[in-house]
Amino acid sequence: MTNYFIIPGLGNSGPDHWQTHFEKSSTNFIRINQKNWDAPTASDWTETIEQAISNYDLANVVLIGHSLGCTAIANWARKYQKEIKGALLVAPSDLEAPRYTFPTIGFDHVPLDKINFKTIVVASSDDEWVSLKRAKFFADSWESEFVNIGNAGHINANSGFGEWPEGLEILKTLG
Repeated sequence: MTNYFIIPGLGNSGPDHWQTHFEKSSTNFIRINQKNWDAPTASDWTETIEQAISNYDLANVVLIGHSLGCTAIANWARKYQKEIKGALLVAPSDLEAPRYTFPTIGFDHVPLDKINFKTIVVASSDDEWVSLKRAKFFADSWESEFVNIGNAGHINANSGFGEWPEGLEILKTLG
């Protein structure tokens, strides 16, 4: 059975967010809780991912990131060089954009190393936290499949993405 690990972004994902709906959909969806959601440290988030999945068969692990959670996954992939089943990377924030002024330690840029497992980047053409061009650049750098879902904001609860059945369908393509 595939185990899905949810990695929210800055501030965590609230009760109406699609990640929370995914988590509630089955017992094999597990949220990775970080030490600090509001002033995160990249090394802490990376280590928390490693600890959370360390007792699972990596061939059956899929990571599901949103926003800053995508960068945490890219950092984890670069540091540990492990192969997992795959990762769904939704609305990766552009940490180098002038608008990104949140207090983070070590989250100063998005890693651009190839990710050595299957990944899908889902982006929106009107996301305030990453331009479509930058999201495509990240996907190309990571050698990810790229899916543009059109005008969908930051693909979060504020943009109307609660249950998001289309997201579950995209996730199914990872196996």
